[in-house]
Amino acid sequence: MRIDALLAAGITRSFEFFPPKSDAESAVLTTTLRELEPLHPSFVSVTYRGGRESRQRTFDLVTQIQRAGRLTAMAHLICVGHSRAEMREILANYRDAGVENVMALGGDIPEEPDLVASEFSHAIDLVELAREVGDFSIGVAAHPQGHPRSPDLASDRRFLAQKLRAADFAVTQFFFEVDEWTRLVEDLAALGVTKPVLPGIMPVTTLSGIERMAQMGGRVPAGLIARLEAANQRGGPLAVRAEGIDAAAELAEALLGAHAPGLHFYTLNRSTATREIYSRLFH
Repeated sequence: MRIDALLAAGITRSFEFFPPKSDAESAVLTTTLRELEPLHPSFVSVTYRGGRESRQRTFDLVTQIQRAGRLTAMAHLICVGHSRAEMREILANYRDAGVENVMALGGDIPEEPDLVASEFSHAIDLVELAREVGDFSIGVAAHPQGHPRSPDLASDRRFLAQKLRAADFAVTQFFFEVDEWTRLVEDLAALGVTKPVLPGIMPVTTLSGIERMAQMGGRVPAGLIARLEAANQRGGPLAVRAEGIDAAAELAEALLGAHAPGLHFYTLNRSTATREIYSRLFH
């Protein structure tokens, strides 16, 4: 199904994966998909970071899910490193394979120098091309704390509003306080944009994860850091994990109470933490 139609019908529950790089990773993801399928997700999202090999892995996984007919899949696309002709071909391949949902992203600057050049300036250019190529339901990224490369939050919101006007919905980077999502939605509404913004959730399950998440654009608030450090003093890594799961479940519950249109879980290709949070919300 189209994700815009799913959102129009009610609250969605979605999971995000990355394509495996090896047989071992493929086996882990196969298990994860099997364990999450009984939760009846509205859709699943498949990432890629760029490069021909990664792009093919994403395409193979998305079309495999699509052919199986049990889950709705969304393919990630990025601007970086692509010509318009190449991206038009990629979109046409998805269209011809029956894939209806795509996520249009700017993309991180890759390590390979030959992939930096691009004929796209911003993700909105990719949204507009996708509109030309097929009848896709198109998502875009939103950053509650502002995109790391944005000069300030106000300009970030204006760029996001422009991008979301051309798309159908947004999915946020992970964050940790419900007010971050409500402020984002209110700021967009003040700019005349009221399309659905799905909050992204990823629990902090280790103390080392605090710094990694900040590097990825999701600063962990001081209050949550204090909770995790106190848990570590009480019971070590297992207590930290349990506290992180509790905090994520509390956030998800608060978001539903604030009328979020759905919940989008970043799984890191593992199902355990997601299933624990999910079971507390949807018995």
